[in-house]
Amino acid sequence: MGPEPAATWERRLERAGDLGPVHPTLLRHLALPLLRWLEDGLGCGTSQRRPVVALNGPVGAGKTSLGRALERLAALGGLRLVVASIDDLYLPAEQRRQVLAGNPFGVSRVPPGSHDLPLLLAALAAWRAGGPLRLPRFDKTLAGGEGERSGWRQQPADALVIEGWLMGCRALGPRALEASLQSGAGLDELTADEQRWLPFWDRHLADYGDLWDACDGLWLLRPQRWSLPRRWRFQAEARQRRNGGGWLTADKLDGVVRATLRSLPPALYQDPLLKQNPSLRLEGGVILDGRRRCRPLETQLSSLASASSAIG
Repeated sequence: MGPEPAATWERRLERAGDLGPVHPTLLRHLALPLLRWLEDGLGCGTSQRRPVVALNGPVGAGKTSLGRALERLAALGGLRLVVASIDDLYLPAEQRRQVLAGNPFGVSRVPPGSHDLPLLLAALAAWRAGGPLRLPRFDKTLAGGEGERSGWRQQPADALVIEGWLMGCRALGPRALEASLQSGAGLDELTADEQRWLPFWDRHLADYGDLWDACDGLWLLRPQRWSLPRRWRFQAEARQRRNGGGWLTADKLDGVVRATLRSLPPALYQDPLLKQNPSLRLEGGVILDGRRRCRPLETQLSSLASASSAIG
């Protein structure tokens, strides 16, 4: 089976109708290429197992809305796609409190170590063995805003996308991390306490290697500037409050955002994703501007790979 012509994909967009608050450029430059990549692989019989895609994007980038659009567009082509968040795999609240006790962000979720990796890997193995996909759900409004598991999601699936801010990020290891700490490159915005915790986060991140190895490709939602995720997340919380939702105080929300930018500083952990890794290949992605409009990642790879990231 050859690739479908571009006109077929445009017709699919037209048939889908309203896909929510997803910018059209994000649909054309990420959603459709990702689906084409999945469908071409499945149609050509090149995949020996049910495919899992790692979708990396910062807080506030619109991953949840994009996930709903992906599922709807996939269904129009007959593909049973499930998009799940790594957030749904958080450990129960008490376990997270123990793991993250005393952390400099004051959070009980978000950083490496928050997630139930054995549960997720077992679920993937059972699904790839032919069973339905069964994953927990997580409700961030429970436990006073700390969040807690709330039921299960079970359904048949041909392919799975797992989205999250740390998807694909690799541990540096003690020696490389120490060298980075000595140089200070990319760490200007971190407090002394946040820098002291970096070895702790790096050790926990090493546990995610088996999950990355279980994935078949990596796609990136890359912000134009690393100051944007904070703006996006606070804007989203304001919208939720106007609509009668929202549950985090300003200081707690700030802690959540800082945890994503400072437990794994982008210069050390996100920038390396721009380089090809044989165990988790970068297949595509986009660069998002302040209004979450995007351009294809491949046009920017060379300049981004040579530039250092800054948190600010």
